[in-house]
Amino acid sequence: MLPRVLTIAGTDPTGGAGLQADIKAINEAGGFPLSVTTALVAQNTCGVREVHTPPVEFLRAQLDAVFDDVQVDAVKIGMLGSAEITHAITAYLDAHPVRHLVVDPVMVATSGDRLLDTAAEDALRDLCTRATIITPNIDELAVLAGTQPATTHAEAIAQGQALAHDLGTAVLVKGGHLTGGRADNVVVHPSGDTFAIPNARIDTKNTHGTGCSLSSSLATRLAAGQSLNDAAQWATLWLTAAIRAADDLNVGHGHGPVDHAAWNRMYRQAADTTPWEAPTGPTVDPLVAPAGPHTHALWDLVSPLVTATLSDGFLTMLADGSLPHRAFATYLLQDAYYLGEYGKALAGVAALAPTPDDMIAWARDAQGTMEEKAKLHDAILGGVEDATQCDPSYVTLGYTSLLTAATTKGYAVAATAVLPCYWLYADIALRLNQHDRPDHPFHPWLSAYADGEFVDCTRAAIERVEQALEDAGPADREEATKFFLYASYWEREFFGQGLRTPWWD
Repeated sequence: MLPRVLTIAGTDPTGGAGLQADIKAINEAGGFPLSVTTALVAQNTCGVREVHTPPVEFLRAQLDAVFDDVQVDAVKIGMLGSAEITHAITAYLDAHPVRHLVVDPVMVATSGDRLLDTAAEDALRDLCTRATIITPNIDELAVLAGTQPATTHAEAIAQGQALAHDLGTAVLVKGGHLTGGRADNVVVHPSGDTFAIPNARIDTKNTHGTGCSLSSSLATRLAAGQSLNDAAQWATLWLTAAIRAADDLNVGHGHGPVDHAAWNRMYRQAADTTPWEAPTGPTVDPLVAPAGPHTHALWDLVSPLVTATLSDGFLTMLADGSLPHRAFATYLLQDAYYLGEYGKALAGVAALAPTPDDMIAWARDAQGTMEEKAKLHDAILGGVEDATQCDPSYVTLGYTSLLTAATTKGYAVAATAVLPCYWLYADIALRLNQHDRPDHPFHPWLSAYADGEFVDCTRAAIERVEQALEDAGPADREEATKFFLYASYWEREFFGQGLRTPWWD
């Protein structure tokens, strides 16, 4: 059953904020949206023009229409506007309690002006004591805490801890209105305990409705049964994807909305069963050079796929350090399984090699793969889970099955099929390495695959494949090219599955 989530807020006819954003967010987070209107707002991406507030009696009539007929699993509250409206909603929820209440305390305009009078602020503060969690921005946090706006994450967290203690409710301290390269969110519990959610700042002006969207998705994930920390992390990840895609919407001339559908579009693309064809789009020159015309043609074929892989959420979040560690652990567990099967595929290529030197080289890489699996993954996973007990995902199973099938097709096909795991991996690792630093949360991985030894192995493998394709006939070259393309697609899917796997459940 879908969680039934009620949003109580104002409207936005351009769809970026208010009820319209809430409905999109609830839907995208897996809930069934219900809505009650507190105010009809004539606004767009450039600002608010006029507000019409219906009588409180009509507000109660809307609430009755919902609660008389529908079991409400969670409520999200946004724009209220007056003490009278706030008191009415507080009284109604006291009489009709819900399990989860998320309050986005709309109190301060983007300009910094206060939107509520003192009586309305006091009424909203009282409502917040009933909430599961509140989601103020930096200015609203300061108003509720009775202090000046924080200028650092540490100050904001301290204000959140004091406020959570005073109200007896959790506070989501949001870093979006602070400055610097980070926009981390932190769940502050009434006990003072905190849960940090790493989040990189995204350079865009299109953030209209982010507060509405975050709080609504958070309410939905709570109603779906997630813990407070996991729900906040899910909502942050989802909103980050929406913000990253915001510039492509081209809605309005001011501060545009975010792309609420971006996260789920990732899932829809992964579920697409259209046969893979040669990719199109922006290309990138290889950082490890081809060895001749055959491998040059292979790179040209998949270069748009490399560009797309680099821009996917998993790698962008890995690079900036905001990737959830459980998502990375999920990826590594699958990689541990994959490397075991990949080592077998390399051994199969060695058995097919036409010369002793090539046979030794492939066999040496097979041994190195198994050693790397034990060394790197055991060190990084650090006992998170027993990698030897991991079952393969459909992506891992599909990729390894392709490699196994390739070893039945002859040397040229088999050697070409295993090449993307060298070449694309090395190229991507070299590009990500520019983000590495000793204190980077993923430093062991970023440094391991960009080192000279792996790049040298990659270069040697490219040379062996170039010679294999030179010696092969036209039919084998065509088949080898097809397997190279498929393996390159699986490389992209393999990275992407780290975010698609429901590790938060």
